[in-house]
Amino acid sequence: MSGKVVVTGMNIISSLGLDLKSNWDNLTEGRSGVRKIRLFDASDNITQIAAEVPPEFEEYSRQYIKKRAGSQMTRITRICFTCAREAIAQSGLNFENVDKTRCAVILGVVNTGNSSSEKDTTLQNSIFKNMTNAMSAWISMEYQLMGPNFVVNTACASSAYAIGLGYDMIKYGQADIVIVGGADSIINREEIAGFNALYALSVQNDPPWKASKPFSKDRDGFVIGEGAGILILESEESARKRNAMIYAEMAGYAISSEGYNIMAPMKDGEGMAYTMEKALKNAGVSTGEVDYINAHGTSTELNDRYETMAIKKVFGKRAYQIPVSSSKSMIGHTIGAAGAIESIITILSINNSILTPTINLDHPDPDLDLDYVPNKSRKKDIRTAISNSFGFGGHNATLIFKKYPNFAQ
Repeated sequence: MSGKVVVTGMNIISSLGLDLKSNWDNLTEGRSGVRKIRLFDASDNITQIAAEVPPEFEEYSRQYIKKRAGSQMTRITRICFTCAREAIAQSGLNFENVDKTRCAVILGVVNTGNSSSEKDTTLQNSIFKNMTNAMSAWISMEYQLMGPNFVVNTACASSAYAIGLGYDMIKYGQADIVIVGGADSIINREEIAGFNALYALSVQNDPPWKASKPFSKDRDGFVIGEGAGILILESEESARKRNAMIYAEMAGYAISSEGYNIMAPMKDGEGMAYTMEKALKNAGVSTGEVDYINAHGTSTELNDRYETMAIKKVFGKRAYQIPVSSSKSMIGHTIGAAGAIESIITILSINNSILTPTINLDHPDPDLDLDYVPNKSRKKDIRTAISNSFGFGGHNATLIFKKYPNFAQ
């Protein structure tokens, strides 16, 4: 096994902005990106709200995407591609100066977004728009990368799995640089109706920005979000060789399957607890070293209850001393992109010594009694943090990040 795996670039596109700074500023201000749905007429839907990427995106993306290529991509593929272009630019990478056979792309992709909300799909471009591997392929082609490029689908844990697989490729000497992350959009009539039929979505349409309320007594389901998160993982040796800015060390991770239920998590959070314990062990991190947990925190009854129970099981009495917050309270549940976006938020929290809040926590659930950083961001020195992602089908992932000693803003 080689040395450390580090993060040298990252970017987010979400309902809170089209670039990393806008997202971070809005997150730390505790702003919500949830609004009435614009992508289609949702007036006859039970759920009429979502956290959509701002409509200015299409104009913004034209600086990165040629017209012909753009016509062969779905909207969410364009969001992913644009997000990746900016993450790579931020990393300072020039792929002409590295071995392209040792550069890979691994993304979490649940679907391509070629739904009833997608515009301008024709017979000529339908195959390209439906290809689940399209997002990683377009990025690889843009930079003529010759290492592996593929996608993984593990529901809401997809991009967290992708980050873990990228870590392995570097750790075991198969690559020097891996572009990882994911993108997703399921803001369409049919999928919202499907989740409504499962009683999984919030139906508190007014006001929209109050609907996502993880860990609250009156939570009634998650709010769909959309967007992309991209990280550049790199071997420490490669990063130092090109004098790159290093934003964090990825210390380790764990993935597991609960083998229990297609929708519900294992009772009392046993599977979640196992995944966190395994990640800590794999990373060589003790429970006493963890300073912050970016929770999966969906605002559903079972997830929030069981994730809280799992944290208590893993950390014991110290669980009450570890801040836990949910970014989904502000950007909604971005499904396949969630693990990547929330990992980036976790890294930004480490670097800026600021905890992003869980907003809308106005009526605490008395059974959920951890420190969820309610409503306002908070200053805190963070050296080690974890990010949880748990998906339908029992797909669990926990990622662990550490402050890199030489980081300087």
